Amino acid sequence: MTFTLSVHDGIADIGREAWDACARPTGDPFVSYDFLHACEASGSAAPQEGWAPRHLALRDEDNGVLGVMPLYLKGHSQGEYVFDHSWADAYERAGGRYYPKLLGAVPFTPATGPRFLSHPDTDVATVRQALLQGALTLVERLGVSSLHVNFPTEVEWTDMAQAGLLPRQDIQFIWRNDGYQTFDDFLAALSANRRKTIRRERRDAQADLDIRVLTGAEITEAHWDAFFAFYMDTGDRKWGRPYLTRDFFTRVGATMADRIALVMAFRHETPIAGALNFIGRDALYGRQWGTLEEVPFLHFELCYYQAIEFAIARGLSRVEAGAQGEHKIARGYLPSPVYSAHFIADPALRGPVADYLRREGPAVEAQRREMTEELSPFKKES
Repeated sequence: MTFTLSVHDGIADIGREAWDACARPTGDPFVSYDFLHACEASGSAAPQEGWAPRHLALRDEDNGVLGVMPLYLKGHSQGEYVFDHSWADAYERAGGRYYPKLLGAVPFTPATGPRFLSHPDTDVATVRQALLQGALTLVERLGVSSLHVNFPTEVEWTDMAQAGLLPRQDIQFIWRNDGYQTFDDFLAALSANRRKTIRRERRDAQADLDIRVLTGAEITEAHWDAFFAFYMDTGDRKWGRPYLTRDFFTRVGATMADRIALVMAFRHETPIAGALNFIGRDALYGRQWGTLEEVPFLHFELCYYQAIEFAIARGLSRVEAGAQGEHKIARGYLPSPVYSAHFIADPALRGPVADYLRREGPAVEAQRREMTEELSPFKKES
């Protein structure tokens, strides 16, 4: 079969039907057409923000789409959650030009998921190889410094390493459902001290508040108005500049409401805090949160405990609560590996980066094991 690769400066050029024919079988909400289109059409991931789409489509001789890859020409390293700033600084001090670079990822979303999407009637490995080769060829044609694929699946990561990309590993904190039927079943698996602490945190957080989990048609524009205020306040205080526009939330609310769980805390019918989750086929993904009122332990309640309850009720296997946060371990979210892969065109930079990653990898794995052994809240096996 003869394949051709095309490069598109907007996901709309490929179209919902063709894109989702490849994305829908994965069950991942973030690689769906609606999520990525909302990022672009809302101006959140747009050229003027340093995110210029260069999506790949693999086509057969009849122009049918066999596979797609979300790909961006990046003018900076913000909103990626895999940190390469030190590589950029070193290269530019040596006279190189690190930006722009190519990024295969979902904007502003540190969640593991497929990065090479194939039509169910095709061979996955063949499509993946063709898309990866297309991305590497695009590096050469554009004359950019590098290709970075962030938060791929472990299988994709392994294949990219075998293809010569530099593998990198990091840590995220993930809650896993060990067949729990209720939240109390989960608590029963913890040490007595942790059970007591979590019950106290939940009691204090819920006092005088009405906490609701909204999904589907329950979510209104008024809820998005309130949540955006929470998001902007948290972003202004912690990040300096939030990434997502107000229009992004309207768009995902219109097209993805059934895949959203919006946890809101109300005081006398006035919303004071919220946490946004996306629902995958077998996972709940915690994304943004914010509050306009400081309430002890409310962050833990909305982001972690409510997410666990929702996952148990839906029979989901895990909750992925996003990047960073060692404090999540005490709430049952254990350190788990996440991945990225990197192609550096210039050997003068590729060599030092490869040496750095060879040292970093074992240190990250040792840290993950140490945190699990020393900080796990679960009962010790006798």
